[in-house]
Amino acid sequence: MPAVTVVIPTLRARDRLPRCVDALRAQTRRDFEIVVIDNASTDGTAAWLAAQADVRAIRNEHNNGFATACNQGIRASTTPFVALINDDAFAEPNWLEALLNAATHDQADNVGAWSSLMLFDHDPTMVQSAGICMDRAGIAWDRFGGHLANAPEIGSAMQIFGASGGAALYRQSMLDQIGLFDERFFAYLEDVDLAWRAQRTGWGCTYVPGARVRHQTSATSVAGSPFKNKLLGRNKLWMCAKNAPMTDWPVIALYDALAVAWAGVSRREWSHAAGRFEAVKRLREFRSDYLSASKRVPFARLAWPWNVPARMSGPA
Repeated sequence: MPAVTVVIPTLRARDRLPRCVDALRAQTRRDFEIVVIDNASTDGTAAWLAAQADVRAIRNEHNNGFATACNQGIRASTTPFVALINDDAFAEPNWLEALLNAATHDQADNVGAWSSLMLFDHDPTMVQSAGICMDRAGIAWDRFGGHLANAPEIGSAMQIFGASGGAALYRQSMLDQIGLFDERFFAYLEDVDLAWRAQRTGWGCTYVPGARVRHQTSATSVAGSPFKNKLLGRNKLWMCAKNAPMTDWPVIALYDALAVAWAGVSRREWSHAAGRFEAVKRLREFRSDYLSASKRVPFARLAWPWNVPARMSGPA
């Protein structure tokens, strides 16, 4: 029986999916299975998958989104652990072994997720993400994004807020308790929402510096595109409605309004605002999912609004 199921959600990735799968085939840890969820690709991905004897493929008739595809893979697994990796992320040979070793070490603790060290594929000396940071204003960012990968602080394992869904390991028992990714999000911030729910119910996350992957970033949807910005703006409010106590909402509203105004005035980009308007229409629906919790959430220190952009490229 495999110890872990590696789930790869994919969309029009014929040019990069083979490299992702080949990197998994080169893993030093061999007790795993690969499940690929194809969101109705039209670029030859389905034909390539059909020829891979060691890959279990599930093909959707429509693009159901990242969150739904991940959940399909998780539901198709029977292993005690599930790993997620993007189709534009390429694992180093000991990636899975490092994650599973950390999971074994954390077995007695209430740790339900393990975060990888994601490096930019075009420049692997630079960190793209070392997990997720989060503050009380509902702002999430990539921990140590843009830092040198050989910096001393990058090499230290520690408890963090959450794992980026681009390359992470999850304990099935945690997912059974708190639920899977929120499929209403479609894409973006579903991993932050999951991490927030985990923390509020007492599940921790460990950063594993030895679990390294190279990541192309935003290969499916272009970084900074109106489509991505709209989903980020919408999903942020939905995520906060589900998880933030009412006492934090004045801070969330202030910082969010300033962020939308800054993007609109400085870049003439109003797609974030369009996402917020869409979110407000269903805010009561998402607020109904809120459950009070007494567990302490490891939020990062709140920055002054004018320091938020600079902090997005720094540590917690």
